[in-house]
Amino acid sequence: RKAPFYLPSRPVAIPATDRPMLGFPPCVRQTRIPLMSRRRRAPTPMHLSDFSYELPDELIAHYPPAERTGSRLLCMRRDSGALEHRHFSDLIEYLRPGDLLVFNDTRVIPARLLGVKDSGGRIEVMIERVLGEREALAQVRASKSPRPGVRLIFARPDDGRAPPLVAEVLGREDEFYRLRFVVGGGEETAAGVTLTQLLEVYGHIPLPPYIKRGDELADRERYQTVYSRKHGAVAAPTAGLHFDQALLDAIRELGVEQAFVTLHVGS
Repeated sequence: RKAPFYLPSRPVAIPATDRPMLGFPPCVRQTRIPLMSRRRRAPTPMHLSDFSYELPDELIAHYPPAERTGSRLLCMRRDSGALEHRHFSDLIEYLRPGDLLVFNDTRVIPARLLGVKDSGGRIEVMIERVLGEREALAQVRASKSPRPGVRLIFARPDDGRAPPLVAEVLGREDEFYRLRFVVGGGEETAAGVTLTQLLEVYGHIPLPPYIKRGDELADRERYQTVYSRKHGAVAAPTAGLHFDQALLDAIRELGVEQAFVTLHVGS
């Protein structure tokens, strides 16, 4: 006898089967169909090496294209498995009225800080999570691990004569350091200023490690989605970088619904 199927009590979203698949399903439809069998199957072993692949350095774009939608788009036909090489501006051809696109409206903060310890050694700090107005969990790269009480000093990238940003190491929490920040060593010099605001002045945009160049002023906007709203991410939701406002408007005019969530990548 066939095993019974589980029928959900409300509509569930599944990828449509009569259109190409784009790396990730760009849209879903609602339907009522059997979702899964209750018969248990043996789990398929999965290894980290399953996700390893070769990425030649010469194929890495260290600068974005002039137009966001000018990036390439790889599309696979579900019915035949055939691959199509398109441009991201062609995405609208695969959408239909009533489809739904969900966007992550997080905004990348300048979470990378370059400076020195109070003893003179060079350090690099990557903010992982802002805990309050002046504290954060961070990765710290240094020749020697800083101990509690050590002060880390960061000059302004655009003005070395301005008062520095100073972080005191409060302790370790697993692989992260808990840091407390002040400006110029005193609370009175930055009263009412949050850590996120200080990072906008003293921090660097945390470009991915495979991009072999320093951040530039243009990266402050180019490494953001055009619909980013809420600060907090330390990495961009990269699939969204290819949308521009003209494409979003055209998708909306087609009758495709849009929704937003906030997921701070990397924090």
